[in-house]
Amino acid sequence: MNENVYAKLTQDIGDGNRPFLLCEGGREIAYRAFDEETARFANALIALGVTPGDRVAAQVQKSPEALMLYFATLRVGAAFLPLNTAYTARELRYFLGDAEPVLMVCNPADREGINSLAQETGVKQVETLGPDGDGSLMERVSSQSPEFETVAREGDDLAAILYTSGTTGRSKGAMLTHRNLTSNAEALKEFWRFTSDDRLLHALPIFHTHGLFTATNTLMLAGGSMVFLPRFDAERVIELLGQATSMMAVPTFYSRLLQQPDFTRERVSHMRVFISGSAPLSSEIYAEFKERTGYAILERYGMTETGMNTSNPYDGDRRSGTVGLPLPGVEIRIADPETGEPLPQGNVGMIEIRGPNVFKGYWRMPEKTKEEMRADGFFVSGDLGLLDDRGYVHIVGREKDLIITGGFNVYPAEVEAAIDALPGVVESAVIGVAHPDFGEGVTAVVAALSAEDVDEDDILFALGSELAGFKQPKRVFVVDALPRNSMGKIQKNELRERFKDAYSGG
Repeated sequence: MNENVYAKLTQDIGDGNRPFLLCEGGREIAYRAFDEETARFANALIALGVTPGDRVAAQVQKSPEALMLYFATLRVGAAFLPLNTAYTARELRYFLGDAEPVLMVCNPADREGINSLAQETGVKQVETLGPDGDGSLMERVSSQSPEFETVAREGDDLAAILYTSGTTGRSKGAMLTHRNLTSNAEALKEFWRFTSDDRLLHALPIFHTHGLFTATNTLMLAGGSMVFLPRFDAERVIELLGQATSMMAVPTFYSRLLQQPDFTRERVSHMRVFISGSAPLSSEIYAEFKERTGYAILERYGMTETGMNTSNPYDGDRRSGTVGLPLPGVEIRIADPETGEPLPQGNVGMIEIRGPNVFKGYWRMPEKTKEEMRADGFFVSGDLGLLDDRGYVHIVGREKDLIITGGFNVYPAEVEAAIDALPGVVESAVIGVAHPDFGEGVTAVVAALSAEDVDEDDILFALGSELAGFKQPKRVFVVDALPRNSMGKIQKNELRERFKDAYSGG
């Protein structure tokens, strides 16, 4: 049996005339037409010398053709390597040298610089793909046959490599298999009730698990369609929500929608579900969204190495501040970070994950893989959390975010929740900074509605009755906005560097 993820996702599509992509400018691409175009792409890849097991790298703008390249890479049995469009030449040099793709696809305007990097790193071929379906790769694709038999792959064969953000040490390439991607799509389709009647509003980037795998694979498996936007624009999203039944987004998207006066209950009354992930959803956004629209955002928990692990239920209690229950086929346990021994319910420890969604390991890093994979198959997530009495998973923070001050452990999420509840605070990030007396000083960085609304003394006074003394920040810094990456995650490593001298007088 062919376990190629593309074969699995398309085996029950049915009517090939059903739309898959609804694009800007009125362009509509049906399933049959999309399949034929991925066949042309696949034939072009074969002509360029791509063989099963090879890597195909892509740093291109979001477009229907970019999705076709992804699926074509799967169809020929190669592994897809999507690269963030914001990566610099220095970062790309590392990824290309590490993954050794046989083909790099880039934007037409970037070809000269990429050619130079390709020569340095041994990449054999560079082609271009523009956001409007232009470029040298498209010239090759246009002359190819629309027929292609998807290459048979085993479930454990490599389908994609996604590099972690590399906030500590060098980036690691997470190896995702055909079984990983298929199992996650199957679990999400079932858990989130996606059918061929669904239209997902897709405004996410497609160089990341969320937009590429969670959204695209799940909708294709369900036979649904996607309102496919090149990027997030709050006004345009509001205009197009009338065509959609569902939306997947990062918390920042929901925050920006709530800033629009015409984002009203009437505009979304027909929607089936709003899903959030890639960064924690604050209780304030959750509550305001529910009050404005009547919908409880469905929050879930995933990682580059595992895809999606847990989700708040489709039917039942969507509990703010939790990431819900394990998905079908996924096991979650809480373990002692040092010994790996399972901890009693309600205790804070390391979240460990086992299931068909868990990756194969880190590309060319067997020792790192061994460090983070238990002998019994559980993956050490690096996230601290607990399981409550109803089986819901609560994320407390990353292990590296744990602050040890004066011998006491402080979990940033608890302090952040107390600060975020204060008047005038938009959001906060709590970090540990070197302190001469306590080892680490609890330090808060706060984004405020305006500098006049919030100051350090007011926050410290307010927290005096909310938190134990050792949990209270030693310093509070008020800023205009917190730094985020392309998926909306707050970059605490940047804050640690910026405020590293807070207690040294430097």
